[in-house]
Amino acid sequence: MAEGVPARGGLRERKKKATRAALAEAAVRLAAEHGVENVTVDAISAAAGVSTRTFFNYFDSRDEVFVMIGADSGTRVRRAVLAAPPGLAPLDALREALAAELEEVEQQHELWRLHAEVLGTHPQLLARTLGAHMADELLLAEALAERVGAGSPLFTEDRPAHGSPQERERRHALPLYPRLLAAVGGTAVRIAVEHWCVRQAETPFADVFRETFEHLAAGLSEPPAPPNGSSP
Repeated sequence: MAEGVPARGGLRERKKKATRAALAEAAVRLAAEHGVENVTVDAISAAAGVSTRTFFNYFDSRDEVFVMIGADSGTRVRRAVLAAPPGLAPLDALREALAAELEEVEQQHELWRLHAEVLGTHPQLLARTLGAHMADELLLAEALAERVGAGSPLFTEDRPAHGSPQERERRHALPLYPRLLAAVGGTAVRIAVEHWCVRQAETPFADVFRETFEHLAAGLSEPPAPPNGSSP
């Protein structure tokens, strides 16, 4: 663990994280099998082994469980970015923070694939998820701005509502570089996961992730042509 990164939390926090994850996984698997429109909060709660009341301790509505999958990850990435060694370049700090969060991708790729399929067939959930991702991207950009000494007094860990005056004000206060780095980092992760998912038998995810950030560090210059018969 990098110096200054807080511990993973006590038993209570781990139990809460496990319950949230179990509810999200149950929702995604039920939706993939039966369709979102046929999945109820009662069914999700029963599949996760908790009460309906417990469900509403974690989520405000049924749809939110699909939107908030992996929501805790963004907080950990931002904290790791801020806690990375001072001499580390911002892109490298972001890469290391993301890599720590993506260690379990190879174990959970089926769930993420199902989640993508569910979102792809339900535009209303996809739109809400994109809004949540944009809010997370703003928070990451603010953390990166803090790291490079261009932080804003408006920066807090509170997630602003997408499209709200507060969000617009915070975006206006950000310089271009941290916004671009946050957006590029998020896109790089998505492409690395998608690329690996269809090539799992060929290469480990860690190699795909490393190569993705090597391309970014090189300024996306065109790589040498692959040998005949090989795939890029």
